[in-house]
Amino acid sequence: MSSVEVSSDSAPGTPPVKAGEFKLEAVVVPVSDVDRAKDFYSRLGWRLDADIARGENFRIVQFTPPGSGCSIQFGTNIASDAPGSAQSLYLSVLDIAAARDELLASGADVSEVFHEGAPGARFHDSGRVPGPAPEHGTYGSFAAFNDPDGNGWLLQEITTRLPGR
Repeated sequence: MSSVEVSSDSAPGTPPVKAGEFKLEAVVVPVSDVDRAKDFYSRLGWRLDADIARGENFRIVQFTPPGSGCSIQFGTNIASDAPGSAQSLYLSVLDIAAARDELLASGADVSEVFHEGAPGARFHDSGRVPGPAPEHGTYGSFAAFNDPDGNGWLLQEITTRLPGR
């Protein structure tokens, strides 16, 4: 097991959280094999932020996807849910085809690009229509993949943010 030092200093250019703000910092992803999960997310090119073990009964690993302000954490004795139970974890991307190709090249098993034929179809196999959303409408194109435990990720193409975002 490796160990990564963690500093209490803010990263350069990162403003502190202000009063009244709630910033999603990390999501716990339940896994059965910490080293297998660490290898998987490393291969995706995600930044390893920490790998801290305290004896045999506690280990926490944190990764951050490129460009994300939110990280994932997994480890030993940190998740109460069953491995693979985290579903519909969104990764927003500017170009769904390029992001899919990058994940495939990293060894992830990614679905074909699809859009919804019925509301909510992004969460279920039925109702998905092959190909990107008509005219590549923002928020409308998806691709899906799982980590080795079955935790489910959705790529969502966002080319223009909704007002207020």
